[in-house]
Amino acid sequence: MPKISDKKPASISRSASGSRSGESAGTARRAAGVACAFVSVIVDIASRALTEPFTYAVDDAAVNEIEIGSTVLVEFGRRLAVGYVIAIAEQPQGLPDGGAVEGRSVKTIRSVLARRSFSAISADIARWMAREYVASTSECLRLFLPPGRSARLSRAADGTYVLEQPRVSEVCDRWVSLTERGRRFEPPARASRQRQLIQALSCGPVTTRELAALYTSMSATVRALERRGLVSVEQRRVWRGCDQETTLSSASGLAPETLTGAQVAALKAIGRAVSAGRGDVVLIDGVTGSGKTEVYLSAIEPVLEAGRSACVLVPEISLTAQTVGRFRSRFGATVAVFHSRLSAGERLDQWDRVRDGTARVVVGARSALFCPFSDLGIIIIDEEHEQSYKQGSNPRYHAREVAAAMAARYGCALVLGSATPSAESLMRCREKGYANRSWLRVTMPDRPGFAQLPNITIADLRREFRSGGRSIFSRPLAAALERVAERGEKAVLLHNRRGFAPFLMCRECGCVPTCRHCSTALTYHERTHTLECHTCSTVYRIRAYPDQNARCPRCNSPYLAKMGLGTQQVEDALHALLPCDVEIIRMDADSTRGRDGHKRLLERFDAARCSVLLGTQMIAKGLDFPEVTLAGVINADYALKMPDFRARERAFDLLEQVAGRAGRGENPGEVIIQTYLPDDPVIRAVAAHDRSIFSEHDLRVRAEALYPPFVRLVNIVCQGREEKSVRACADLVANALRRAISEESCGEPGHVPADTTHTLSPDPMSGPIVVGPASCVIERAHDRFRFHIVIKCPLGYHISRIIAATLSRIGSRSGISVTVDVDAYDLM
Repeated sequence: MPKISDKKPASISRSASGSRSGESAGTARRAAGVACAFVSVIVDIASRALTEPFTYAVDDAAVNEIEIGSTVLVEFGRRLAVGYVIAIAEQPQGLPDGGAVEGRSVKTIRSVLARRSFSAISADIARWMAREYVASTSECLRLFLPPGRSARLSRAADGTYVLEQPRVSEVCDRWVSLTERGRRFEPPARASRQRQLIQALSCGPVTTRELAALYTSMSATVRALERRGLVSVEQRRVWRGCDQETTLSSASGLAPETLTGAQVAALKAIGRAVSAGRGDVVLIDGVTGSGKTEVYLSAIEPVLEAGRSACVLVPEISLTAQTVGRFRSRFGATVAVFHSRLSAGERLDQWDRVRDGTARVVVGARSALFCPFSDLGIIIIDEEHEQSYKQGSNPRYHAREVAAAMAARYGCALVLGSATPSAESLMRCREKGYANRSWLRVTMPDRPGFAQLPNITIADLRREFRSGGRSIFSRPLAAALERVAERGEKAVLLHNRRGFAPFLMCRECGCVPTCRHCSTALTYHERTHTLECHTCSTVYRIRAYPDQNARCPRCNSPYLAKMGLGTQQVEDALHALLPCDVEIIRMDADSTRGRDGHKRLLERFDAARCSVLLGTQMIAKGLDFPEVTLAGVINADYALKMPDFRARERAFDLLEQVAGRAGRGENPGEVIIQTYLPDDPVIRAVAAHDRSIFSEHDLRVRAEALYPPFVRLVNIVCQGREEKSVRACADLVANALRRAISEESCGEPGHVPADTTHTLSPDPMSGPIVVGPASCVIERAHDRFRFHIVIKCPLGYHISRIIAATLSRIGSRSGISVTVDVDAYDLM
């Protein structure tokens, strides 16, 4: 690697493209007629102002090393920076940013730091994401880099600059095998170690680790025979993360003898989308247990036969073990796994397997989209309605939208599957298209075989209270649980509140302990006798006396009441209700913190003769256990009354999904939903398995109030430690946005054209509306005050450009961060 001088260039000028430039060795070579290449480089500096690439030259020493996706060292202004090559051309005019750049004024790349990490398609997608989600291009490109890759520079002993190496590295095994001479070799009678080694290798190559396990250390013997040419030793890469098998009985991917008519129709629609090669979307709207996973498996088979790759996204880590088991039983070692619970080394190895072509089916969470696919043939998003597909940090992308953009660029099909499709996806299917691509909805209304949708009973908690019932379980649910125990069957119970009690309250002074860093009440955890903030994860030890009664932090009263209900309290009630031979398994964020926590608990549930799986929303999605005959909801009203316009849709999704866990086998299923609001349209829709009972009214309300899917929604959050400064910044941003939108609507300079790729029905509004600023629902989090501005805009209006330009004009404010969430899901 060439050495880099610390001397600054004598003169620096600004080129027409915005590239800083000066005299360099590359300039002299070009003046002498030496062939040179030019590249577009995204500089790795996280700033919204740096969305466009810069042009650099490549001298003859590095021209053979450069390719799209390379990581390079460049001079940017008066500093050295890491950059990523996104385009290459013989002349600057052939680059996306170089039309007005003169070749003699362009700086030369200092050195190549790392080989190719992403493709030209990935670079194009990253630039689209930066424009769409008002993020820096470098932040979006980092999503495509190998796990553990850092953009930090360090100086080597010889004066060169190199990338800081990841904390994890490749792992190799040393394999020992016999040579041709070794096969004919007969060790001396007294050479017992050599005899052992020759005998072990006679059946094939063996690792040194296996030899050590059989005969203790054989290193000296291996070296001796290697010097004589009797054995050979080679290094082979070990792929971590490929041996995580599961014992779940339902994780079988064996194809059924016949498919249902609905499954065949879905496969035909997917086949047409794959053949079209233009990024068409197929939405599979199938009831729970209708066989959507088998459709996914069958759709991938012809894609692999054609030599292409497949990407399958699941919303929860809890689904990974079951889904991966089914895919590996069908496709074997070609399946790679990618999610956040893998170790850094496992993520690196799975990423490399995809890049090398060893794995051609990737199963994982939303980050699996950014694996280095060579020729992507199909993208599948299971449970596409899930909020977990929306990224919560920069860049705040939605996996469904990024997948649609990828499908268009790769020329592959996008398949969305859900028993409760999102309002956005259903709207696009009704309009027959979106963003110049076809959207087709295929229904799967029945379960295969003799399996039927479960019977649903609504337990009215008002009647229970009037009749003297004070138990967590209504009489119908308690009786159903007892029947499950008697028959030796299994049940799942949903309660979407972890901990023991959502908050404590002093009966004498009314004090509710809150987090000192956030404006949220602390949740009581009985097992650890702690109060925990579920916003910033701070844990507080309760001030207690020998009688273990917590004391009020304000008045020191021992009369702190446990208000509300959490999964720990429901678990205790289950132990009191059911016989001791019924295994109670609690599955929430607290019980699944360890490595493979989800898989371990699900395997316990699967192996038990009779058990109850109690958990939060993670148990409601995609789990397939034929032995489950009862599904119960402790209190359905939590989800219904959240301060969010999507609350009713999410409540229906959650209840419909958990109801679908029951009756997936030969025995009929039963569902009992406890609620104080039995006449609510969402509850009635779930009981009747009829989405339209609530969705038609819900869509009318959204259309009148201007909410998605009829408009686009942007949430801009300003946060900092000083409340007054944050409020002033939020006012400044809101007023600047109103002026920019007004100027654009009048056609004044700075006009921003509408995005013509959005083709839904006519917009219910003429232009964007800026609402706020106002305090966020959670006003203070992590010691930072939060104010937000909400923008509602027509579907055909690309608001991201106006926001980016406005924030660029305003500039940064010391101690205040401004985040932009386009197509926001969380307004809290």
